[in-house]
Formats: sequence, C-alpha cells, structure tokens
Amino acid sequence: MESPCQKIVWNVLPAIRAAVALELVRYGVSQAEAARMLEIAPSAVSQYLSGKRGYRIEFEEDVKKSIGLLAQDLKDGKQINLVRRTCDICRQLREGDENQGKNSPDSSMEGCCS
Repeated sequence: MESPCQKIVWNVLPAIRAAVALELVRYGVSQAEAARMLEIAPSAVSQYLSGKRGYRIEFEEDVKKSIGLLAQDLKDGKQINLVRRTCDICRQLREGDENQGKNSPDSSMEGCCS
C-alpha cells in the first residue's frame, strides 16, 4: 500500500518543481540558475523540462497561478521560504481535488503538509 507521503514525494512534488522550473526558463532564467533557485540538481531541471520527470499532474488554473507567482518571486530574487511555498501549492492542489470530488491519484493525501 502506498502512503499519502509517498504520493507527494513521487508525484506531486516533482510536478510542482517541474512547473516552477518551466516557468523560470520561460522567464529567461538558465537551467543552472533555476536549479540553484529550486535547490535541486541541474540534471533534475533538465529532466523536468524534457518531460522525463514531474509530468503526471495537470494543474487547475488557480494552482498554475500560484506556481507562476512562486516562479516570479524566485526570478525577482525575493527572500521566500521555498519549502513553505511548495507545501502551500501542494495543499492548494489537494484542496482543489477535494472540492471538485476528483478521484485523482492525489485525492487521498489527507494529513500531508498539514
């Protein structure tokens, strides 16, 4: 049996990181700089951008907006708590699934990032 935390680590977190990395690159940030900003390896950013990792979740518009705001804040060099902001996006994603009654792979993650 897969725990809710495993689903976060294997599906949700990579999808959020991939979306933020993509936004950063769209803003003109290099892959190496995006990796530094996200505190991940440059190879992870490359895999996110090529679709080899982090591609399993389709985000609703409100979540996409939050991802865009996070990417903009990173690009602008704002002092942010990356872990907190990522958890906020994860929570927002899960709440959206619950509110819409979706039976997605992520809808059973109660208790994570609480």
